[in-house]
Amino acid sequence: MSGQSQRLNVVPTVTMLGVVKARLVGATRGHALLKKKSDALTVQFRQILKKIVITKESMGDIMKSSSFALTEAKYVAGENIKHIVLENVQNASLKVRSRQENVAGVKLPKFEYFTEGETKNDLTGLARGGQQVQQCRAAYVKAIEVLVELASLQTSFLTLDEAIKTTNRRVNALENVVKPRLENTINYIKGELDELEREDFFRLKKIQGYKKREIERQLAAAKQFEEQQFAEKVSLQKGISINSAHNFLSAAMDKDEDIIF
Repeated sequence: MSGQSQRLNVVPTVTMLGVVKARLVGATRGHALLKKKSDALTVQFRQILKKIVITKESMGDIMKSSSFALTEAKYVAGENIKHIVLENVQNASLKVRSRQENVAGVKLPKFEYFTEGETKNDLTGLARGGQQVQQCRAAYVKAIEVLVELASLQTSFLTLDEAIKTTNRRVNALENVVKPRLENTINYIKGELDELEREDFFRLKKIQGYKKREIERQLAAAKQFEEQQFAEKVSLQKGISINSAHNFLSAAMDKDEDIIF
């Protein structure tokens, strides 16, 4: 049963052998392509992982600078500065849009920020703290840029991780299940065809032996008939019985094989 499960249940014919060989060629090519795809995804995966580490390391410094800038703005301009900023802002000036990037057949989501419109902050911090407010805004814009980049990298990281797992499962299935099963099927069909060929060869030998024996039997019967006819002729010429003619011919053959009557 174990040998049966390691091969396909097919009829061992020459046509099926060609079909299984074609399937094996296709499986080999698919395995090679999926292996290359897995290698390409792994390289991209490592690059993204390296970028994530660098971005996270810089993220701490950027968020720390943003917090200090906010503290400075509140200290210089006062606690009511946030109400003034909110009154001047109607719509978001920084927005995020997504697109897809194709890497070895895998679509990775990419996020990028863009500026739309202008923020009305001409009067913000007019009395005091205007410079600190602008520095705080620039610091948080930089933080948003890094956050968007980090979100894009982590989303691509998770997508690539799932794609690599799926691809590796397919590679392992082709390498450890599909290809060995097809190879075992090809060996089984070849063995059965060789066995059929040996059976046909044995059958042909038996038929040739039978034909040879049949020809020998027919030649013996023809020779016997010829001797019978000759004995009857001698019997008529000598005026003796057929048995006496047979005996006479046998004696003559024993005496001289080249006797002429």
